[in-house]
Amino acid sequence: MCSGFRARSDMKTSRPLDGIRVVSLEHAVAVPLATRQLADLGAEVIKIERPGVGDFARAYDASVNGLASYFVWLNRGKKSVTLDVKQPAAKKILDQLIGRADVVIQNLAPGAAARLGVSHEALSPQHSRLIVCDLSGYGDTGPLCDKKAYDLLIQAESGLIATTGSADTPSRAGASIADIAAGMYAYSGILTALFQRERTGRGARVEISMLEALSEWMMQPVYLGHYGGKPPKRQGATHPIIAPYGPHKAGDGKEVIFGLQNEREWQIFCDKVLGKPELADDPRFNTNARRVEARAALTALIEAEFAGLTADEAVKRLDTAGIANGRLNDMDAVWNHEQLRARGRWVPVETEKGPVEALLPPANITGITPVMGGVPTLGQHTVAVLTELGYSAEAIRELRAAGSI
Repeated sequence: MCSGFRARSDMKTSRPLDGIRVVSLEHAVAVPLATRQLADLGAEVIKIERPGVGDFARAYDASVNGLASYFVWLNRGKKSVTLDVKQPAAKKILDQLIGRADVVIQNLAPGAAARLGVSHEALSPQHSRLIVCDLSGYGDTGPLCDKKAYDLLIQAESGLIATTGSADTPSRAGASIADIAAGMYAYSGILTALFQRERTGRGARVEISMLEALSEWMMQPVYLGHYGGKPPKRQGATHPIIAPYGPHKAGDGKEVIFGLQNEREWQIFCDKVLGKPELADDPRFNTNARRVEARAALTALIEAEFAGLTADEAVKRLDTAGIANGRLNDMDAVWNHEQLRARGRWVPVETEKGPVEALLPPANITGITPVMGGVPTLGQHTVAVLTELGYSAEAIRELRAAGSI
């Protein structure tokens, strides 16, 4: 029996990034994902938001007890400070915050960081230990450097949409995968730069483009198309270069999703699941390449055998034979997934609308309990942060009256 992982209250409360300060000029998905993970590890993340409006992801929807699903997912554990950085008084505050920071990260519109004076080039002469992370759609050089980019557009540019969906209908991935890819590289890049700073004493620039991040994730089909001369065809949930690998109908009309990885598994599948050990040596199917070429005939054979079984019965055969399989879960099934529940992956996170459940970070590190802080209201920490910087109550009132905060 597999042992379970649970977040333990008796673990040490110190975290790897305790004492690290991050100033983030962020919105939407990519950078908020990176900084939320830094906050989970103990970093103090100061999220700069526009007064009265905030991160526009706050208004995407109201599905989580009246709050936006993206915002709740991506912003726990941060301090929200409102600044109209176009005003000199607010820009002065931003400069003070940067002077105390270890990391500055931004995904503003192309060129905005340079105009604001928060580029690595502008900051590094005075702040030699500062790590500056810039995240953009296409990078800061090349013919598309000034072009706006959103997740859907990068999914298209990187070839993901061309390989996703049915033969007749290309589709975007169901999650914001371009943003997620870029956010993950920003997170790992910042951690790498912090580690390097421990060795050299100097900061660095971390530059991430969404196009390069997702194109890296697309390299296997790109290699297949460029060197193999056969770009992958869109085949729904079926793998384009492995067979059998995908959904197959059972007798009750439900689909069973399973996949094979090698010839040993193919032989076991033929014997233990289909009850046709001789099929393993059939010249139509005795290599993966041949099975892919004859996929239609192979699928017909498998579904003919499955026609006498319910989906649950087919899964039982697959499990008994040790063939990997999975269920086509909807969102409610994921929320209630017995594996996530059994491993104690859900923990409460505070919001202005009451606690909501959130998944623990996937990396379980011995002796470390993630922070899992609350989701901030707009400007919730402005007064506290300005007070820490030395601003008096009267000065803060004046800043608010002027619309600077």
